[in-house]
Amino acid sequence: MMSTPTLSAFGQHFEIIPALDEATRDAAHRIRHAVYCEDLHFEPTRPDGRERDEYDSHSLHCLLRHRASGEFIGVTRLVLPPPGPQGGLLPFERTCGAALYRGPLDPSRLPRETIAEVSRLAVVKDFRRRRGEAQSPLPMSEDDFGTPSRPRCPFIPIGLYLGAIALADKLGIHTLFTLTEPRLAQHFSRFGVAVVQIGEGVAHRGVRIPSMISVPDVLAHMSTMVRPIWLEVEASMREHLHQAAAQSRQEIEARCG
Repeated sequence: MMSTPTLSAFGQHFEIIPALDEATRDAAHRIRHAVYCEDLHFEPTRPDGRERDEYDSHSLHCLLRHRASGEFIGVTRLVLPPPGPQGGLLPFERTCGAALYRGPLDPSRLPRETIAEVSRLAVVKDFRRRRGEAQSPLPMSEDDFGTPSRPRCPFIPIGLYLGAIALADKLGIHTLFTLTEPRLAQHFSRFGVAVVQIGEGVAHRGVRIPSMISVPDVLAHMSTMVRPIWLEVEASMREHLHQAAAQSRQEIEARCG
């Protein structure tokens, strides 16, 4: 009998799930509202308790589930270029405008079907209550990394970013863009997630830096500390996408009689 693989420390506590049905998509919008509208007041509160915007019609979400409680505690969104012959602009392209560097990493030079933007990363307040985290939607501080002799991994932000990367990889997306606090780019570089600045900082809920992440480079240069988490995140993403595809086929066959 084949034994069940032992979960990493991340997998013992958390699970990444793509939001592929109404229930999980609703959970994603509820978390966004709790964090961006109620806690941080970045967006106005909504009567239905769900935060949405114009980009959701061409976006996909990943959720972070806390195994012990069964609750979804975090979310991230992958925004795809709007449909159409020219592909439209991603949110960061509109926000940054002339602040973007117009060199080899200029997003306007890349095939639109191979790019996406990571946005709306959010973690519920019960999991970001430490000093300095209350006013940030995504918890990460210097203390999360431990010491040189006893390093550790910040599971929540790494798990959410890897979820977005796994989803992008499955969709054939090669380049991810993000608009984040400067410190996050520095932190993620420690784990082989090279975040390359592609423009000047802009004023957007504080100072934010436009950056890009190469999906193939991340997969090739991931640190040994992050690799076990990636394997679990990728396996979960693959399983849920397979189940969704199988269910869609069954529904089509049922309708066709």
